[in-house]
Amino acid sequence: MRYSKGKKEFDRITNGEGEKMMQPLRDIAPDFERFIMEYPFGDLYTRTELDLKTRELITIASLTTLGYALPQLKLHIKAAIEAGCTKSELTETITQLSAYAGFPACINAMMVVKEVFDEMG
Repeated sequence: MRYSKGKKEFDRITNGEGEKMMQPLRDIAPDFERFIMEYPFGDLYTRTELDLKTRELITIASLTTLGYALPQLKLHIKAAIEAGCTKSELTETITQLSAYAGFPACINAMMVVKEVFDEMG
């Protein structure tokens, strides 16, 4: 139940693009992939207290702060755009983080935003 709920939400949020990220996990560690579908996407993303746009900005802030999760950051930047985030909202979120996450992490995140928008045309 939780898995199917999370998988449905994950596919909706990532517009199906997340599947290529999950397949290798499913191949090597199916329980780990299941945990991802059940908890973040089945339990958290389906809560109604925050809208998807807000959830994606929070996720982008967290991934930016980590500084090393660039594939996941790219996936969530695309999801944020699908949820209605503008380029300026994304870049302003990352700019705000420069005081807390540092410039190197934010430069990396800005380059991912640029890459996504370049790919989108």
